[in-house]
Amino acid sequence: MLMFSGQAEEAVRYYVEVIPQTELLEIKYFGPEQPGAEGKVQGARLRLRGHEVRAFDSPVRHDFGFTPAVSLFVDCDDEQEFERCFNGLSAGGFTMMPPANYGFSQRFGWCNDRFGVSWQVNLP
Repeated sequence: MLMFSGQAEEAVRYYVEVIPQTELLEIKYFGPEQPGAEGKVQGARLRLRGHEVRAFDSPVRHDFGFTPAVSLFVDCDDEQEFERCFNGLSAGGFTMMPPANYGFSQRFGWCNDRFGVSWQVNLP
């Protein structure tokens, strides 16, 4: 579950755009009589390369965000997918390990996206 502070819809739609084989399955919004901000994401489901991931906008303010201690791992099918995925996810974020052959795969990179979510992108 990915908990955002108002950017859940932007994030999940971006993931569908930049991560191959990813689709938005469902998105529900807070209404006027619900605990979250009206129009923000109450719950979203996406299928990310065969795995279901959920996201929402927290109705509660909090003093923490995402941490690279937990990251999502994406195996790509070829170099073109790897480049599209890594370049898309790292755009506006920052790179912790630039794409390279680190000995355990053909190509690997680790980044935080512009929403703060940590991603490890791999070409086995």
